[in-house]
Amino acid sequence: MTERRFSERLKRIPTSPGVYRMHSDSGEILYVGKASNLRNRLRSYFGKSSHIDLKVKTLVKILSDFDFIVTESEQEALILECNLIKEHQPRFNSRLKDDKSYPFIKIDTTEDFPQVYITRNVQKDSGARYFGPFASAGSVRRTLSLLKKLFPYRSCTKTITGNDDRACLDYHIKRCVGPCIGAADKNEYSEIIDQVSLFLEGNTGQIVKALRTRMKESAENLEFEKAAALRDQITAIDKVNEGQKVLSLNSKNLDIIGCAQWLSEAWVEVFFIRKGKLIGRDNYLMHVGEEDDLPSIQTAFIEQFYGVTPYVPPLIVTQYPVNQDNDSLLTFLSEKRQGTVRFTTPKRGERKKLVDMVVDNASRGMDQLKITRFSESGRDDTAMNELQEALNLPAIPRRIECYDISNIQGTNAVGSMVVFENGSPNTRDYRRFQIKTVQGVDDYSMMREMLTRRFRRLVNPDKQSATDASSSSKTSSWMEQPDLVLIDGGKGHLSSALQVFLELGIQDIPIASLAKENEELFVPQTPEPIVLPRNSNGLFLVQRARDEAHRFAITYHRKKRAKTTIRSSLDMIPGVGPKRRKHLLRKFGSVKNLRSAHATEIASTPGITMKLAEKIKLYI
Repeated sequence: MTERRFSERLKRIPTSPGVYRMHSDSGEILYVGKASNLRNRLRSYFGKSSHIDLKVKTLVKILSDFDFIVTESEQEALILECNLIKEHQPRFNSRLKDDKSYPFIKIDTTEDFPQVYITRNVQKDSGARYFGPFASAGSVRRTLSLLKKLFPYRSCTKTITGNDDRACLDYHIKRCVGPCIGAADKNEYSEIIDQVSLFLEGNTGQIVKALRTRMKESAENLEFEKAAALRDQITAIDKVNEGQKVLSLNSKNLDIIGCAQWLSEAWVEVFFIRKGKLIGRDNYLMHVGEEDDLPSIQTAFIEQFYGVTPYVPPLIVTQYPVNQDNDSLLTFLSEKRQGTVRFTTPKRGERKKLVDMVVDNASRGMDQLKITRFSESGRDDTAMNELQEALNLPAIPRRIECYDISNIQGTNAVGSMVVFENGSPNTRDYRRFQIKTVQGVDDYSMMREMLTRRFRRLVNPDKQSATDASSSSKTSSWMEQPDLVLIDGGKGHLSSALQVFLELGIQDIPIASLAKENEELFVPQTPEPIVLPRNSNGLFLVQRARDEAHRFAITYHRKKRAKTTIRSSLDMIPGVGPKRRKHLLRKFGSVKNLRSAHATEIASTPGITMKLAEKIKLYI
């Protein structure tokens, strides 16, 4: 499709803001977009510019027609775009999965005795308040269950007159104040609903303060049963608060967003901070194009998520910078909030740590999704067959051993061996190696040492060193011959591994290395890398093995580094010799734990007196 075909039409397109739709020859809506200048935006699709990305090139190849809708403003175009994406679910748009069905908690304050319930239909009806969206009905029900334990609002659907003869069970077990029998009037019930709203907003401090005042008044009026009930309610709320992560964010309200992508799916994690506390989190799946990058996915999520949620915080903390010149988005969010909305992408400090935590949760969620997708429909067998064909292996790689090295500038160097059997981790056969013979930064030599120690056990089980023999409690696993050895690294790491195999006379074990930068596989006697398709099950299997080896290695490295740190700190303390140091290491594990321990706790360690414990506290 070229500009020539649409040249006359493009000239007549207005320069107004609006929304455009791309159609296939079958009439399918392929893509919906918005623009502050429709003519310029549509022309950009059909130009010859070299910076047009792959997604646009693919779209232009298959589109047959387009149309557009002129709007009064960019904000109106943004809202219309979100609505059309929800309605048509175009395949080239990044979009929330099933975004129409996300549940909310609704409180209809137009009623005299409002109910608190789940709804999927957000309406701009005056008086009603909505909290959400939640990722699933299950998360809403858990929240409602907690609310019911904390606040005695009604869960029935009957019309309240106050003249009923009997109250339901909730009243008798203190889960409802009984407006149906006139035990609570409209004002008393409204106070409870206000507390529910404050709780959902994260204002628990305000609730507890009000409840303490009422408890004191009840006690002064000799209403001891009522005071006891209020005391129990305060205790329950305090217990919930203990489970909330307290953050030093100056009691601000903000959302934190992090994303992870795999092929045509993205996992978006949102943490909700209210009054400086993490009161909740949710995750959302998005349909995306494989060519979409994470910043554009993040923007699409923000537009769609805050298009349906009734509450917009004053601050949205993001993984990637949001274009502050995007006036339509900022204006839309500010109008919805009825106040200023800002975006920020922190580079350091408390907020940066929180963003990292959210992104880590998104990555872990995506990893779990990968495993779910991978385990569906017999993909393990498909993956192993793909690897056999791509790497020209003599047999299906049912046992894959993957190796990785972890160190910081050559210190506390360790190696890891993880085993995948029939496409799944076999943690019983995992092994870790403390590098003993290599000094300084030399990953290749470290890899040689680890592989020598491992495969010497396979080739010459009777000639392994006493140290290696004593460290092997499950010698049978060392006798298992892998169908494929996978090295985390590039050509240099592969050469080091081949040198070990040559020295040990190993010729019948296939070996390959996986370079992380471009996810390329290298095999012996093949100068060019082997590149598996991005959606290949075989590629995903070796990526999983490589990532698991890295995780296992770095976990051991951190543990070893922590012990080194505490050992070096204890070396400086007079009276703490090797035996006492060993006992302290075994009990506390790290300098941080030792530093936070009370002197009496340190003194309970074998060989440590109270006087020495106090000296240790002074030194560390």
